[in-house]
Amino acid sequence: MTDAAARLRATEPATWRDTASAWRSWASAAGRWAAELRSHAARLAAIWTGSAAAAVTTRLIRLIHRLTVFRLGCWAADQALSEFAADLARGRAMLAAAGESGVARQAILSLVARSDAATCERLNEQADTTTAEVGSTPPCTATPAEVQRWWQTLSPAQRREMLATRPGWVGAADGVPAGVRDLANRLTLEEAPGLDRLKERLDDGRWPRPYLMQLDTAQDGRAVVALGDPDRAGAVLTQVPGMTADLESFGKELARAERIAVRATELTPGASTSAILWLGYDAPDFVDEAANRSRAEAGAAGLRRFQDGLRATHLGEPAHQTLLGHSYGSLVVGEAAAERGLAADDVVFVGSPGVGVDSAAELHGAPAGRVWSSTSYTDVIQWAAVSPKSLVEDLIVGQAVPGGALTAFARPENDLFYGTNPSDPAFGARVFASRPDAGHDGYWNAGSESLDTLAAITTGQGDVIPR
Repeated sequence: MTDAAARLRATEPATWRDTASAWRSWASAAGRWAAELRSHAARLAAIWTGSAAAAVTTRLIRLIHRLTVFRLGCWAADQALSEFAADLARGRAMLAAAGESGVARQAILSLVARSDAATCERLNEQADTTTAEVGSTPPCTATPAEVQRWWQTLSPAQRREMLATRPGWVGAADGVPAGVRDLANRLTLEEAPGLDRLKERLDDGRWPRPYLMQLDTAQDGRAVVALGDPDRAGAVLTQVPGMTADLESFGKELARAERIAVRATELTPGASTSAILWLGYDAPDFVDEAANRSRAEAGAAGLRRFQDGLRATHLGEPAHQTLLGHSYGSLVVGEAAAERGLAADDVVFVGSPGVGVDSAAELHGAPAGRVWSSTSYTDVIQWAAVSPKSLVEDLIVGQAVPGGALTAFARPENDLFYGTNPSDPAFGARVFASRPDAGHDGYWNAGSESLDTLAAITTGQGDVIPR
């Protein structure tokens, strides 16, 4: 065993995660200091006026700005160290699997060495805390690629100024790197009440590290969280949840995406994986809302733009991008995949009420042979989302034939509310197995075949099931 291999085996990734946690703690402390200064400024403004008061207020504003820049640097250091810890963990797993292969060991050590060098560079960038004014921003009609080109024209000082003074704009901009959006949205999150569970997950130090890529607290709220940096991952999954998904249920939905990310790394440690929960649309809360595709159509436009943004900001070779839709979320994905030009290498549906078309061939944005589907035998969607035509036929059979009700309503339907069940062989997707007792939400259950298949699809393994 070489000295480098021995050092890697002896290195404990938890040490780097602990260091990342310390930087997060400093960011939190600075946030408290800034809040206290804002409180002082407000009290002074209420009781003190004049040139001296204006000078003090200006000084306080500058201090708050510096604390904000400091916090951004702390979070950036957290990002770098967390990703390095993840690379160390993957490297150790790959090294254990390589056995006596000297060539494989050398390749693994080279990967870790490059990660070490990149981490040092990222940390050194945080030594500069200067800021500089920024001119105009791209128009709202700019594509993610255009936003990315604009962002690249900014100096590091200008980027820091944008983050410190316009976090809302930066955090919502498809085409701005995921790590940058995370910094901006963490600032925005602090002003949002009632999101304690989301805040806890962002700060709990668990792997994969979460990146808050979008946050909107209006009405039921919208949020996009990536587990692992999608700009540096070789495989990126975007998962779209269905009916009743909102900020209140976000933790449950995020846990499902997390299981795929963790399982993908366990099965294929050589491929870095990021799993994203995309709640970037107003998911229906009630059945009558779910009986209308307008929310899916609106969500599809944002989803296509988000996927384009992932392509625009990715570093190095393009990632393998997978889109996964669950329940009503599968209709959102289906609407997005109906048009050509979707930035996705695989499209997956689970527990679907139909995806807006009757065949995989009509999903013009999905690569041929890369549409997947699974529906558990006990998934209620097959009875609850029956098409009006099939419902009428079942009612006729139920009334006209003795015992017809049992015959008509006791079997699952393939003619669903939004088209042919994508798990019906006639649809043309590649159907994979799920546990018969999985119901509507069990596709991500630990130890299940469906979870392994989802992880394999995410990492681009095209032969997980026979054609």
